[in-house]
Amino acid sequence: MQGSKFIQRFNQYCPEWLAEEGDPVGLHIGTLNKEVDRIMMGLDVRPAVVEEAIEKKIDLLIVKHPPIFRPLSRLTTDDVQTKMYADLIKNDIAVYAAHTNMDIIHNGLNDWFCEMLEVVDTSYLIHTHTVKMKKLAVYVPQTDAKKMREALAKAGAGEQGNYQATSFTVNGTGRFTPNEEANPTIGSSNVPEQVQESKIEVIFPETKQTDIVAAMLAAHPYEEPAYDIYHLDNLAENFGIGRVGELKEAMSTEDFIAKVKEVFVLEGLRVVYPHDSKKSIKRVAICGGSGEKFYRDALAANADVYITGDVYYHTAHDMQETGMLVIDPGHYIESLCKEKMVALFEQWKNEEGWKVDFFVSETSTNPFSFK
Repeated sequence: MQGSKFIQRFNQYCPEWLAEEGDPVGLHIGTLNKEVDRIMMGLDVRPAVVEEAIEKKIDLLIVKHPPIFRPLSRLTTDDVQTKMYADLIKNDIAVYAAHTNMDIIHNGLNDWFCEMLEVVDTSYLIHTHTVKMKKLAVYVPQTDAKKMREALAKAGAGEQGNYQATSFTVNGTGRFTPNEEANPTIGSSNVPEQVQESKIEVIFPETKQTDIVAAMLAAHPYEEPAYDIYHLDNLAENFGIGRVGELKEAMSTEDFIAKVKEVFVLEGLRVVYPHDSKKSIKRVAICGGSGEKFYRDALAANADVYITGDVYYHTAHDMQETGMLVIDPGHYIESLCKEKMVALFEQWKNEEGWKVDFFVSETSTNPFSFK
């Protein structure tokens, strides 16, 4: 399978345009225009991860954290930090990163955190994107209607809430007269023709228009398909980073802290206790990674606790005065993405009939230990 084909499917689920501005997602090293047989999912690109990828003969490495987050000033093999890039290139291992877009997507990292903590009735913590919907109406011979609906659904049209492949079809009579330069599928030049046709209507996010139209044109039997595209004022889809929701039952502060440690298999974590530390926990806000800058949004959402990593010392002082409990379980809880993403990859493999092997990186890239 071509690497570009896999990333095309990956982007249907985790599109690059959902990343926050300035976030260097996408291809970092190598090329996607090659055959890939072995794909590995990791959290970070570190020398030990590169060694693992070489040993496993990986063709494509997908990671959560972009390896080149800031510009490099040197690329020397005497420095272990940059030698790993040369090793990746030498062994023809492409590296692709999905960062904040993996945090923002529906059924993404923050949603998985909520599932593990049994937080329900969730919504996003901070709004980031609004995607408007469009409608495609295409006219096709009735004999080709099923093929067209299947092609449009495969391209991502007709996804509405908890439903997929939604469409509406009405039958009627199409009329046309090919001129002398036409090469009609049905009929002859200069002879009026009429055909029993189906008008198929599907909705889709505006971000998928190019793929939807391409799929429609590829599936259509006519030389010049007739179709219309409409802008819709309803059904806009909103996206956001972080999540906030409710526990089914309130818990004591200490019980909830213990739950976080158990769920994420932590030897220890950092806690910023408010001055009123006896408060029970019911409403939970969470943002994986370094989300301390969003703590005021958690406050505005009436969260009793905010869970995020890498809390800065002076920010912790400000947090302490708010009355909200803050838990810093560390950045490494994002390693959850490794197994979760590979499970999705295997699902896509079964759906598409791919012949490719997927691997979860077994290397721990957590730099911290608790003594």
